[in-house]
Amino acid sequence: MRYRLPMRRDPGPARELRRREVGPARELRRREVGPARELRRTRLADIATQAGVSEATVSRVLNDKPGVATETRQAVLTALDVLGYERPARLRKHSAGLVGLVVPELENPIFPMFAQVVESVLAQHGYTPVLCTHTWGGVSEDEYVEMLLERSVAGIIFVSGLHADTSADPARYRRLVNRRLPIVLVNGYLEGLEAPFISPDEVVAADLAVTHLASLGHRRIGLISGPRRFLPVQRRLAGYQAAMRRLFAVEAGELDELVSLSLWFSVEGGVAAASRLLERGVTGLICGSDLMALGAIRAARQRGLAVPGEVSVVGYDDSPLIAFTDPPLTTVRQPVLAMASAAVGALLDEIGGRGAPHSEYVFAPELVVRGSTAAAPAPVDRGLVPAT
Repeated sequence: MRYRLPMRRDPGPARELRRREVGPARELRRREVGPARELRRTRLADIATQAGVSEATVSRVLNDKPGVATETRQAVLTALDVLGYERPARLRKHSAGLVGLVVPELENPIFPMFAQVVESVLAQHGYTPVLCTHTWGGVSEDEYVEMLLERSVAGIIFVSGLHADTSADPARYRRLVNRRLPIVLVNGYLEGLEAPFISPDEVVAADLAVTHLASLGHRRIGLISGPRRFLPVQRRLAGYQAAMRRLFAVEAGELDELVSLSLWFSVEGGVAAASRLLERGVTGLICGSDLMALGAIRAARQRGLAVPGEVSVVGYDDSPLIAFTDPPLTTVRQPVLAMASAAVGALLDEIGGRGAPHSEYVFAPELVVRGSTAAAPAPVDRGLVPAT
């Protein structure tokens, strides 16, 4: 007669090591024979193989024992995740708190880029982001802020919010500062507000685009962008005008007819704004966003104009997939990774009581030359000549 010894219950966190089995996997589990301890050893062996360590090391990590290097411990935890096991409760990270992230609509790919970087950096520091996207006719920025305050967030990052709109009341942000809630504002600036600001250098961005088109022989260079009330638009417009005056003998009145502003930074806004300038004979277009640049290309083609053969187009942002458009878009890249990382760093300094400098951090953009710009077509005398 054979006797079976009673199985010992797993006392440590390894007991929590369970696959979520459904369908055929569950049926397979039902057909398993032999002690559960052998199954557990098999699982430990899988994890050890995946992590490149011994089963003893896996056991030490699962039981949260000392004597395991940080890199090795992380390799075991990563193996758990890859193989689909749940981490034991004591090894799961607990959120250090919630952080609000308020961005405009996500139709413009640049804002999901910001959100992705912010979320990743926050998670590395143990914080959980709460993404809030405000759209026309939807939940407003102020309503989102009230919701975030109700959830006792540790701080808020605003990207291209009302702080960029010179017609908006800045008192909403002063109220947050007065209640000592850490905030960081990206793409905009409010004089006198005691908070960190993160911005790209819009003046340099416009200068890069104008200089690039001028080097290709373009003289009739136009600017299309969103509404003038936004501070980034005002700065970009100032950079454009300064570059045009530096490179060409052009007066303010002549520049006015080379600028076309739209209600939106969208493809549709780009079509409308570019159409007006194409009728005035521009051969180079500088756009307020990559989406507007796509609209400008559409407007040119609707008129039978080749891009870049007859009209060159420069975007702004360097959004995902822009390199794969037809033609691949020349654009001015916003340093999203650096800006988003700096925004999180400044906010964490504020939360930690270390006090980030309450000033504007300005990041240099980069010209990315692709296939939407080329040498200007045969010149037409319209009054613009190189400056001497």
